[in-house]
Amino acid sequence: MEFLYLYLYLIILLFTIPSSIKSSSEEVISRFQQYLQINTAQPTPNYQQSTNFLISQANSLSLDSQTFEFVTAKPLFLIKWPGTKPDLPSILLYSHTDVVPAEIQKWAHHPFDAHVDDSGRIYARGSQDMKCVGMQYIEAVRRLKAEGFEPVRSVYLAFAPDEEIGGHDGAEKFAESEVFDKLNVGIVLDEGLASPNGHYRPFFAERSPWWLVIKATGAPGHGAKLYDNSAMENLLKSIESIRRFRASQFDLLKAGLREEGDVVSVNMVFLKAGTPSPTGFVMNLQPSEAEAGFDVRVPPTTDPESLERRIAEEWAPISRNMSFSFKQKVPVHDNSGKPVITKTDSSNPWWTLLQNAVEKAGGKLGKPEVFPASTDARYFRKRGLPAIGFSPMANTPILLHDHNEFLHKDEYLKGIEIYESIIKAYASFDDHGKHGGSRDEL
Repeated sequence: MEFLYLYLYLIILLFTIPSSIKSSSEEVISRFQQYLQINTAQPTPNYQQSTNFLISQANSLSLDSQTFEFVTAKPLFLIKWPGTKPDLPSILLYSHTDVVPAEIQKWAHHPFDAHVDDSGRIYARGSQDMKCVGMQYIEAVRRLKAEGFEPVRSVYLAFAPDEEIGGHDGAEKFAESEVFDKLNVGIVLDEGLASPNGHYRPFFAERSPWWLVIKATGAPGHGAKLYDNSAMENLLKSIESIRRFRASQFDLLKAGLREEGDVVSVNMVFLKAGTPSPTGFVMNLQPSEAEAGFDVRVPPTTDPESLERRIAEEWAPISRNMSFSFKQKVPVHDNSGKPVITKTDSSNPWWTLLQNAVEKAGGKLGKPEVFPASTDARYFRKRGLPAIGFSPMANTPILLHDHNEFLHKDEYLKGIEIYESIIKAYASFDDHGKHGGSRDEL
């Protein structure tokens, strides 16, 4: 008899869960496809349509939301799931809504159709970077609400613009705003990378972009004349010096002595010289100026003063009539002068909680890494906040910014389970009695 009562109770409970909360796998994938089908590619992302879609998702969860425009027509959308102890530092689940452009003719399926092939691969721009994560947050919250879970800490879901072009009008302004201060954030989760093996990849830091331009000057001369210290000669000497440094860093990587995020990468991205003519360039005139641009990525463990000294003394010495400047130079240290990293040991409870939550959900966490490129997490770490880059995509080739970007539907669904476990662990964490709940002590 007791079993019958329990069975009837479960049946009643099932049918009393709001239809907006219950979801089949097909419905979950369909919502993901809808988000992917919104073309938010730079340089003309359709932010209005993506915001409208996210508003509908927040409404379906019966959660309050707000839209902020720190820059006109560049909305940052914020969903709030209030905690029972709102004075505790909150959880920020962060993602960006824009994606990089796609060369449509080079894709097997249109990048904004979100086509699912027979094997279950979902082809779309943003399927890995990073609309998957944004929707996994939403679906994990949907599941937790359906289970009746109530967070102790408040949970915020942020969907920001313009990450793919530097995040200056999105995350950077958000992190510096009074709006952000009022959230009392204690931990930030942001994007990571796919993993070709069975372990998820967590990121505790990232390489800072230094976009370096080196300029050489010299007297112009006849194209047939040989003389010292021409602009082109001096620039080529610098390029050779940079090439040797790049090779030394690459050798460490190829030998397995360093991970990609642990070396300084230098790649030449443009070369500008010569005197234009109607048919191309003047061929019998040596130019008086020459420039080259380099994308330099600097790990948080690198001494920035030493690297800049190398640039000034070896790569662009004044003695060879050379100068240098930065189109962008992201600091390697935070506002307090410390390396911009998040601790991944027992001193950081958020790291321990993440490890345990992933394992509890049946996942495997790999060794913490330095993200080889840049994400918006740097703006939060700069403020001294812990931020972990994490995208639960195992057994998946890394295809962000590539042709035919895809994510298998099974990996997407599994990622929702992983986030459900993480959010539950983070939002339940209550050390108020032990630490007083201050953000600094966390």
